[in-house]
Amino acid sequence: MSGVNPNAAAPSQDMPPKGGFSSIRYERRLPKRGPSGIAMFAICGAVMGYGWYRLYLGLDERRELDREKIWSRIHLTPMLLAETDRDEYRRNHAAVEREREIMKDIPGWEAGKSVYNGDRYMPMVIANVPLHQRPGFTSKKE
Repeated sequence: MSGVNPNAAAPSQDMPPKGGFSSIRYERRLPKRGPSGIAMFAICGAVMGYGWYRLYLGLDERRELDREKIWSRIHLTPMLLAETDRDEYRRNHAAVEREREIMKDIPGWEAGKSVYNGDRYMPMVIANVPLHQRPGFTSKKE
């Protein structure tokens, strides 16, 4: 016979529990970080759409300001021309008076008479020469 004791209890073997072991998670499970690609694309599209909307509003505002500037210039032009005409008349009158004072000793001199022999209108050109470019000017630094 063999050396097995018939009265001894049968040896116990480790067996899985009834229903089996729970499954072992061995795959790589990283947490989701940030929005998905579609969400980022949608967010970028929304931001760009808002930017284009604001740009369009800004262009409307600029167009309205340009229109206002043009109309203000149109309405101010007659006043500015009249102001220029008054200034030109005042300067011309002062120039004629200076000419009359300077040339009073010359017989036959007509102050304010045109130097041209034709009937065609030639506007007076009164040069506004800065002080430092006038003949005989000496600066105080010298």
